[in-house]
Amino acid sequence: MTSTLTTSVPGAPPVAPGGAGVPGPPRARRVLGRMRAALLGLLGLLAVAAAWEGYKALAPEDGVVIGESRVLPRSTDLAMPHVWDMVRRLFEPTTSISEEALWQTVAAAALLSLGIAAVGWAVGTTVGLLLAVAMARVRVVEWGLLPWIVLSQTVPLIAFAPIVRSWGSRIEIGGWEWPSWLSVAVIASYLAFFPVAVGALRGLQAHSAIHADLMRAYAAGWWSTLLRVRIPSAVPYLLPALRLGAASAVVGTIVAEVSTGYLDGIGRLLVSYAGQASGDPAKAWAPIFGAIALGLVAGAAVTLIGVLMRPYRRGEAP
Repeated sequence: MTSTLTTSVPGAPPVAPGGAGVPGPPRARRVLGRMRAALLGLLGLLAVAAAWEGYKALAPEDGVVIGESRVLPRSTDLAMPHVWDMVRRLFEPTTSISEEALWQTVAAAALLSLGIAAVGWAVGTTVGLLLAVAMARVRVVEWGLLPWIVLSQTVPLIAFAPIVRSWGSRIEIGGWEWPSWLSVAVIASYLAFFPVAVGALRGLQAHSAIHADLMRAYAAGWWSTLLRVRIPSAVPYLLPALRLGAASAVVGTIVAEVSTGYLDGIGRLLVSYAGQASGDPAKAWAPIFGAIALGLVAGAAVTLIGVLMRPYRRGEAP
């Protein structure tokens, strides 16, 4: 007959029946943290609305002018509609002859842009990871390739987008023709690959030297070390890079839709409704809200990926 003697040490983590420690915060604390984050986000949104209305109430209608330069915008209803007018306009018909509410039109365009941004993000992430692995594998490749990767981001996107559209329109393979949305996705991937390549490269080079030496002692090859040591250690660096890549893909999609003349996404709504702002100023803000929601959804998707990779997030990148 055996007995188990357990002792309680103040401040020590709870001990499982088998004797192993159970690290990590309780579930109640995690739920409380999520509720606090949601509350802070809501308070931040209310603070922005309050600042908007406060400026509109206190600032002169012509804005703040110093000399001949306007340093703060006008506060008229045409330039700054009331917050409640913008919200109310979302639930009104898009046009006088349409039965579809404005928020439905914006949501449909935002979902289409989200799909294009997702394709661009997936392609950019794949290219960025492959480049990072190649640079981590061969130092000469890093020396020769990394400066060009950085230099690629200095190309003006507004000038690059029409070129991609022109090249794509000439591609025809059999009966398949290059769709216009694919040009937008290529431009989105062009912006998305850069943060992924740089972040993944830093992560792949941040592994523990002790672990690498241990793998060499076991006569493990470079690819085995990559899978078992380098990639797990790169996760804390990779997740912020994926977030930046998702945000860049959204920005690239919206800018490319405007630059290439793509008519079905949120980018064209921004231009079209901005031209109607003189007669319907609250309507012009609807696609802006849609673009903000698009970025939030993209960031939330990457957050879900981070949840799946939680076992490898023992320490975030400094």
